[in-house]
Amino acid sequence: MTAAMHPETLTLRQPVYAQRGMVATSQPLAAQAGLAVLRDGGNAVDAAIATAAALTVVEPTSNGIGGDLFALIWKNGELHGLNASGAAPAALTHDALGGQPMPAQGWLPVTVPGAVRGWADLHARFGQLDFPRVLQGAITYAREGYPLSPVLAHNWARAARIYAARNHDFLQHWFETFLPDHFTPAAGAVWASEGHARTLERIAATNGAAFYTGDLADAIHAHAQSSGGLLHGTDLAAHQSEWVTPIHARYGGHDLWEIPPNGQGIAALIALGILDGLDLPDDPHDPAGLHTQIEAMKLGFADAHAHVADPRHADVPVERLLSREHHAHHRARLTERALDPNTPPPSTGGTVYLATADADGTMVSLIQSNYMGFGSGIVVPSTGIALHNRGHNFHADPAHPNGLRPGKRPYHTIIPGFLTRADGTPVGPLGVMGGFMQPQGHLQVTLNMLRYGMNPQAALDAPRWQWTNGFAVEVEHALPAPVARALAARGHDVRVNLDPNAFGRGQIITRDAGTGVYCGGSEPRADGLVAAY
Repeated sequence: MTAAMHPETLTLRQPVYAQRGMVATSQPLAAQAGLAVLRDGGNAVDAAIATAAALTVVEPTSNGIGGDLFALIWKNGELHGLNASGAAPAALTHDALGGQPMPAQGWLPVTVPGAVRGWADLHARFGQLDFPRVLQGAITYAREGYPLSPVLAHNWARAARIYAARNHDFLQHWFETFLPDHFTPAAGAVWASEGHARTLERIAATNGAAFYTGDLADAIHAHAQSSGGLLHGTDLAAHQSEWVTPIHARYGGHDLWEIPPNGQGIAALIALGILDGLDLPDDPHDPAGLHTQIEAMKLGFADAHAHVADPRHADVPVERLLSREHHAHHRARLTERALDPNTPPPSTGGTVYLATADADGTMVSLIQSNYMGFGSGIVVPSTGIALHNRGHNFHADPAHPNGLRPGKRPYHTIIPGFLTRADGTPVGPLGVMGGFMQPQGHLQVTLNMLRYGMNPQAALDAPRWQWTNGFAVEVEHALPAPVARALAARGHDVRVNLDPNAFGRGQIITRDAGTGVYCGGSEPRADGLVAAY
């Protein structure tokens, strides 16, 4: 990360520097919950769990207690990976769909939630403070309430309009929980949930066991049984997280690390591997460089959509997809013209990402999601548990590697990232949330830092692009118009999207190998904050 800083990367929002501890996420109150745990003697893992739990309260528009989680943890000179995603219930078969496509809402797309087990497993292996202390900040926010931040309020109000228009019976408990009497989502409006607080207390008191084999599991099971759901108490009891070996690709003397499939992080690694054999222009806005990045990303997606699935149920050729030979093959396919990768277009989702670091050099990259906004729309009465709709990501063809099967985890969009130097020295956690924007965001912020010498904040501030399908590419309004026209001249169908939510929301923390000083950046397109001391 030695390239000269380009004038266009300068930002009014400055990076944050600190030595003792740092938490970066999309909601300031959650960042403060994590920082409080660090100040109380907790480590970066404790802070990550505290922040993640708080985010289920202070940013429920993108995650919840009933979602999934992935994490990368740098500790004691080693990078560890946790896949805390859940599988399809035993009763969720193609016959259960009745010949119809998987819906986006209701009970059918609900898979087993893995986030709570993920918190417990992270804490059991690496935690330092008592589990109830770690979750105390989240519990307090839920019980006493908190004022909504602006982006949160906007997304909440949008969900309320959408749900009101759909008027499904299963949304009744969503309205009772997230749109109670006399509450209108607006910046500064105060929301509280006693049910959410009690649920978090039960999770804290039982190290998460209540959610899978106790009273909370009973409540989830009972609600499913009474309202047509397929999720059963036996599905919850059978769920386990999986510790996995992270995968990586090299670029410019650094390695970008991702969780292996069923996550889509491999798409970013394939694109980065393709670009590692090319000399990108020095200007980050050079149309030739952006064109090449977009084309490499398309090929990464084509591979991911063809192969990414639950490796317990399908053969996912990770080693081949990350080989130099495979990347060279793709590299040879690049031309001066845009190509159509002939892969299904990405869809959208809602996710939260956080990064933490402590004085001992432990760092965490954690991502948590309900998938599409609030998820399935199913809320377990009086608990605050909003269940995700991750099953929507199963492939429609049962013969596809990602085809639906009971006990199988779907293709997952959420991906935490982590950078190291080629010699194994850690650089730090990074992530960009937002459905299928995520690998595209990982690629762009990684290049912004490694190729273009941007600090974490500038790397997040820089204008983004997003391939959507076929030849279509969306760009932010801040991308210079001549650059957009030059991309169009190469065959891209360029569209300006004025919605900042479309381009993901990221956080980055890097560590100076010599001094141990942390540098953090937080997404300008969100309410985010780098809390540090």
